[in-house]
Amino acid sequence: MSSLVKFSLIAAGGAVGALLRYVVSGWAYRWAGTGFPWGTLSVNVLGSFVIGFLWAASERTPFGPRWTPFVFIGVLGAFTTFSTYALESLNLFREGELRLAAVNLLASNVLALLAVVLGFLSARYLFAPFR
Repeated sequence: MSSLVKFSLIAAGGAVGALLRYVVSGWAYRWAGTGFPWGTLSVNVLGSFVIGFLWAASERTPFGPRWTPFVFIGVLGAFTTFSTYALESLNLFREGELRLAAVNLLASNVLALLAVVLGFLSARYLFAPFR
């Protein structure tokens, strides 16, 4: 498969995933309210379930070479990258790499939170003169 075809499949899947994220997240906020990030939680949990389900299904009945980039990278990647993180952690556990799985879980959560704080503080500092 050419790179152009693969990129096109990923882009098309990404468009589908982004739209699904918008719809599912919006539905969750309408249903549960906006006092907690229910939309984000719902897409992360749903995306993790779907990627786990499809990964197990693909082990029994492999998807065609065009469906893998479309679904796993495009649709689910745009829907939630959290699902990829969860799947990679599961695969490390399945491979007996318990230490690496634990490091991935801890590092991803702690470093992502620190990065959010650092980005937030950096923007506040950089844009402080414009207040």
